This record gives sequence, structure tokens and C-alpha cells, in this order.
Amino acid sequence: IMNLSESKDFPVSTASLKEVRVFSREVFEKINLPQDQKDELVLAIAEAAQNIVKHAYKDKPDANDIMVVEVSCVNNELKIAFYDRGTPVDPEKVKHRDLNNVKPGGLGTFFIQEIMDAVEFKDGKKPWINHLVLTKQL
Repeated sequence: IMNLSESKDFPVSTASLKEVRVFSREVFEKINLPQDQKDELVLAIAEAAQNIVKHAYKDKPDANDIMVVEVSCVNNELKIAFYDRGTPVDPEKVKHRDLNNVKPGGLGTFFIQEIMDAVEFKDGKKPWINHLVLTKQL
């Protein structure tokens, strides 16, 4: 599995989510992974990006703001980092809803935790406010 690091800026909007998936797929094409694993990773990235758009910006939608998605792979450890300037995330409040409650939505966090080995919220270094890191051993 080759080492790489690629990042891209995206406008913070629902319309960008498709672009985020396209970018992720392009990066994963360069890493030699089974297709189903690539699909899972793209799902995790798309869900995380959607959470940023939906939650971090729900009080201040700003078409000019951007979030950065950075995918790096070093020594078979995949790290996907997200940076945004939305409302600060309170990690205590980020939990998926009760799985017995059958309704669409709200399971993004659950999928992300199932797919990835670690999900960490770090303090964003300026100018960023939120810095989310998803890690997986490949």
C-alpha cells in the first residue's frame, strides 16, 4: 500500500458532498484496497462531511466557508482529517441515536465508528475550529 497525502478544500454545502465522495474515490484508487473496503471508507468520509455541513454549520450557513478533507496513508495507517470553522463540536454530544429507533438518518456516527478504528475530535489550530480525525489500520 503506497504512502500518500492529499487534501482538498470544499465549500460547506450539501452540494459539495458528492464532490467529497468523488475526491475520496480518486484517492483510494491510488491505494491498493479491496473495492468493498474502498466503498466503506468513502461512506465514512461522506457521513463525516455531511455531519459537518448539517451540524457545525446549522446556525451559520456561509456559502463562502470551506472545509478541508485530507487523506493520508503512511505505513498502512490511513488517516482522514476534516477541518472546518463551524460551531465548535462537543464530543460528549456526538453519539448516534438508539439503534432500536427505526427511522432514517442519525446513523452516520454509528457507521463511521463501525468502519474506522478511531474517531477523534482534536482542537483545531487556527484558523480552524474543528479538527476531526478518522484512523484505520489497513
